[in-house]
Amino acid sequence: MQIFLYFCSRFMKTRFTEYLPYYRRNLKVAFPVMLTQLGASLVGLFDTIMVGHYATTDLAAVSFSNAIFFSVMVFSMGALMGLTPLIGVEVGAESVGGTDTEQHAHQVSYLYRSGLLFTLLLSGAMLVILGSCIPLLGCFGQEAVVVEAARPYYILIVISIIPFLFFCMQKQFLEGLGNTMIAMVITMAMNLLNIALNWVFIFGKLGCPAMGATGAGIATLISRTLMPVLFWIAIRAHKQWHKYINRAAWQEDYHTGIRRLWKIGAPIGGQTVIETILFTFSFIIIGWINKEALAAHHIANQIADLTFMLALGIGSATTIRVSHQLGKGDLHAVRMAANASIHLVLVMNTIGAILMISLRNYIPWIFTKDEAVIPIASTLIMIAGFFQYADGLQSVGAAMLRGLTDVKRPMVYAFIAYIVVSLPLGLFLTFTCNLGAAGMWLSFIVSLSLAALLFHTRFRKKLRHLEGKADL
Repeated sequence: MQIFLYFCSRFMKTRFTEYLPYYRRNLKVAFPVMLTQLGASLVGLFDTIMVGHYATTDLAAVSFSNAIFFSVMVFSMGALMGLTPLIGVEVGAESVGGTDTEQHAHQVSYLYRSGLLFTLLLSGAMLVILGSCIPLLGCFGQEAVVVEAARPYYILIVISIIPFLFFCMQKQFLEGLGNTMIAMVITMAMNLLNIALNWVFIFGKLGCPAMGATGAGIATLISRTLMPVLFWIAIRAHKQWHKYINRAAWQEDYHTGIRRLWKIGAPIGGQTVIETILFTFSFIIIGWINKEALAAHHIANQIADLTFMLALGIGSATTIRVSHQLGKGDLHAVRMAANASIHLVLVMNTIGAILMISLRNYIPWIFTKDEAVIPIASTLIMIAGFFQYADGLQSVGAAMLRGLTDVKRPMVYAFIAYIVVSLPLGLFLTFTCNLGAAGMWLSFIVSLSLAALLFHTRFRKKLRHLEGKADL
């Protein structure tokens, strides 16, 4: 132990001052993303609480509709994430200066317009897929009253996918430019508006009729429609950003740009879907045990999601910082920015782990008073404390690779870790070893650790390859 502390102290003395500028830059980009993601999670929580206070049927309708909606939505959001590293590399190269500066600026504009067209095609495809489910809502085994309440809400949130994806596209564009603050401000403002509109439309305030789940859908549609509009106003008002929009002409051939975005974005979307499948099936598997285990799993998952928002923010910053430094051709800075993100996520996850483990016997009481659920939830929250490290490292590892626009192999790694390893291992530990819900969570630690190892090994290999080419 003394030897370990000695080497830690030596590292801190010699390396901390070198890393400090990278910590600051990464946190400057990451912090708004953390607040944006946290705000989105909290507004979802408020939606659930407010609709739940109106009627249980409407709560079930909202939950049922969102389960279908987000299973498709996560792919779209992931697919648009490919825009950020492509923009980031061009912005980084432009900042170096030289004779190619104008060409890089034009390329940013070209990618922006390609992104608009790509989003139009993507939202149209998602609209068709989600819309085709409307006549099939009654085929999922839900009660008739739930389906009746769900249908108008579902139609409204399906329509909202168009403005929401254009918001996501513009968010990824500005993140590629290195700005995450605008997305935070717009998201937080619209979240507050959504809560206020929920109060009006769900409960029938200010002269409006009480509409329950339908009212929640109207509030969501209004707030999501305003989000891209506000983003467009912000871009036009900023001369540095607006200059990129007008450099490319609509007469240009955008097929190549759309193909590039699909080539990068589709594997990211696929990886996101794979992660979603893992956690969706975990609810199904744990539901086979009993309702108490399922309730406990839901509680632990809610807590883990909140802490994951911190890792997600660090991950977004990592993609931006790595892509910018790659565009500049500064591979040493790429390595330093990536390492700084690893350090930051480990520190944050350590804090989260300490809080989870030390408060594991108290947190469940916030959600339930069922004494059959609380001890199970307490155990799962303790495991979730250790789970933080693997989850944070795999999130940052995937983000590092996105910064290098390396996305196909990570999707394969995700499939191996989350589907091939985690699901069979979870079933084995849960039922064969009789560990119950804890078995599924232990499989999460194993699979996420495997994913983290594969992602980080891949990044180091790719970076060494780039460094080798640069030395030639």
